[in-house]
Amino acid sequence: MYMALRLASLSLSLLLMSGGVAAAPLPRLDIALPLAGDLVDATLAACQAQGRGAAVADRGGNLVALKRADGVGPHNTLAAQRKAYTALSAKTPTRVLAERARTEPDTANLTSLPELLLLGGGLPLLSGNEVIGGIGVAGSGGAAMDEACAARAIASLAAKLSIQTNQTN
Repeated sequence: MYMALRLASLSLSLLLMSGGVAAAPLPRLDIALPLAGDLVDATLAACQAQGRGAAVADRGGNLVALKRADGVGPHNTLAAQRKAYTALSAKTPTRVLAERARTEPDTANLTSLPELLLLGGGLPLLSGNEVIGGIGVAGSGGAAMDEACAARAIASLAAKLSIQTNQTN
């Protein structure tokens, strides 16, 4: 009885401290495996002439899907993954982060974080205004081409999947 009374008292205290509203998990959109697979397939299809690797990370930065075209150097798979993570983490295209790191002293310190890759080819994946993942492309012949491949893949699936890219940050 004493334990039940103490537990009820603790519950009431927590309820009052939280403003009278019981805490609940936040509903969040995320990148599921089928969507990630569609995105990497669309990336490889979008830029067929160039070999490339494509990676998709979920909102937690976890790798969900990765594909590498034949003949692409193995370093490109890691680069694609890090670009996806960087775009997700910073909620900004990696090209924009790279430009800022070169021109803004306050942003230059981002180059010292080993998880980030400040090189064009990574784009955040958005549903409305919410970042739900990131896509990274590497090995297609330069940062501009990598980003173009990622943007084409997102555009090819945007209407069907309600995903947009934020390239203006």
